[in-house]
Amino acid sequence: MLQMGDEVMYFSAVFLLLMLGTRSATWASVLTAFLYIFMVMFRFPPVPAEQAGRVMRPRAPSGGVPVVAHRGGCHDAPENTLAAIREASRNGATGAELDLSFTADGVPVLMHDETVDRTTNGSGAISKLSFVQLRRLDAAARHRLKDKFVGEKVPTLQEAVEECIRHQLTIIFNVKDQADKAAAVLHAMYNKFPALYNSSIVSSFEPKVIYKMRQTDPNVVTALTHRPWRLSRFSDGTPRTLSTWGQLWTGVLDVLLDWAHHHILWKLCGVSAIMVHKDFISQDYAQYWAERGVEVVGWTVNTAVEKDYYNNRLKIGYITDSLLEDCDPHY
Repeated sequence: MLQMGDEVMYFSAVFLLLMLGTRSATWASVLTAFLYIFMVMFRFPPVPAEQAGRVMRPRAPSGGVPVVAHRGGCHDAPENTLAAIREASRNGATGAELDLSFTADGVPVLMHDETVDRTTNGSGAISKLSFVQLRRLDAAARHRLKDKFVGEKVPTLQEAVEECIRHQLTIIFNVKDQADKAAAVLHAMYNKFPALYNSSIVSSFEPKVIYKMRQTDPNVVTALTHRPWRLSRFSDGTPRTLSTWGQLWTGVLDVLLDWAHHHILWKLCGVSAIMVHKDFISQDYAQYWAERGVEVVGWTVNTAVEKDYYNNRLKIGYITDSLLEDCDPHY
């Protein structure tokens, strides 16, 4: 009943907006009906709640909420490496968030940035480097604990999956782009390791990535990642443009995108979770999504005070850069 009431409210709002835009009740009705039919015909149902629950609520060793190591725990070990996965498991994480990327010769590997400059002793775009070239680099070279992890390599996707399975860690596959290629590679990985259906989730800021993943394999648990004002501001809050008109325009787009995430995109993609920047999560916000059968996961939660809030007040899972100490966020 709640979701039916939601739909009546959403499409009533769409109708009113179209009325204002077209100044025609007929056209507003036709366009609203078209959008409704599109949603009914092309949306994906979420995976069964039992399956989503096994993925989103694995039993934490301490009995607390699920704790996911961001990029494998990038403060505690070199990010997106096998060493990070092992450290995350040793330090009590229930899962690891890993970033999918591709080399010039199409090998799926772990890398957050478009270039290797920030995390390795190499330089250049990962899309321009072959796997052989990438493998020669030291993935620990720029890390604060580089002396402890000398010679750590950039792993392939399969190596990382096998390491997570070995340590019984839930995996969050973070996909930034290349929806078709990512969906095909992940689908093959799920076929090779069927346990992933009950121990992993595919997430992205881009709805097209999630939609393509559900289209390729509707049995995969998925999540939309969201940060309000993402189009107009960087992660640290600074404006993306100094132009007044640019800020106004991107601000309008941010409002529309936020509305779409909360009212259309999650239902169209049939996601089981939404991963939201920690500064925008409250008890009411978590409850809003719980009533719709969607889990909320906060990122990036890096202080003891914040972690206590998630464990004891919000009682929802979170993603963190460190399981050992307070640290600044890694954007």
